[in-house]
Amino acid sequence: MKAEKVAVVTGTSTGIGYETSLMLARNGFLTYATMRNLNKSENINLIATKEKLPIHVKQLDVTNDASVKNAVQAILSETGRIDVLVNNAGYVLSGAFEDLTMDEIKAQYETNVFGLIRTTQAVLPTMRQQRSGIVVNISSAAGRFGYPSGSAYVSTKFAVEGLSESMSYELEPFGIKVVVVEPGVIRTNIFNSVVVAKKSQDPNSPYSQIMQKMATGFEDMLKNTSSSADLVAKVVLSAVTNENSNLRYLAGKDVETWLDGKRNMSDEEFYKMMKQNLMR
Repeated sequence: MKAEKVAVVTGTSTGIGYETSLMLARNGFLTYATMRNLNKSENINLIATKEKLPIHVKQLDVTNDASVKNAVQAILSETGRIDVLVNNAGYVLSGAFEDLTMDEIKAQYETNVFGLIRTTQAVLPTMRQQRSGIVVNISSAAGRFGYPSGSAYVSTKFAVEGLSESMSYELEPFGIKVVVVEPGVIRTNIFNSVVVAKKSQDPNSPYSQIMQKMATGFEDMLKNTSSSADLVAKVVLSAVTNENSNLRYLAGKDVETWLDGKRNMSDEEFYKMMKQNLMR
């Protein structure tokens, strides 16, 4: 299949970004799989070579202005256009709110929020000139409700939700769509690479019991109700190939169940349900 449309995906060394890059390339997109550390590109390069996929790996650190600018300019010099941007780069900071340091919170926002802003602002002038484009922001179920130990991560995803919704009004007149994909618990390295706040690792933290319960609750969800990263990639593909894409897409049966409860329960009822499920 001739690769015509150009897609740029951030955070592609593993997980959702990795699977999304492969999914888009297998469906005819000339795909730029970007990542901070090119030493982690071996797997995606092997599959791209084996399947003869239109994938190019580029170095891009969403927390660095020059890195983002250079990567986008390099892509435009090669292709002249960008049709799809998938903002996927991110990580989870776990820790009780009182235990979080300002530096830990700032680092979380630098990647999950400012990184997304930085990359999106770099591609928008091109999409606006084209009068076409789709910006896909990978949010989370955590962009719709909070949970204990998640105040930093959850608040970044709430920010992504509000940012995306506001942007959509401004970009629509230029033919640019904004899509938010909200995965539930996904079996990816994101949970193996969770950054736990330093103070919350201390067994003497007043919140250590809550942290232990949450760790057990997440392990149960990973075993019993989680989805694969491939599912999220399929949702992204559906969104970017649909003429009438929605603003929001859920990805996972668990997030469907949670948001159904959020819609139909009072705040107090939802709070009790979450406590029972997460802090047994």
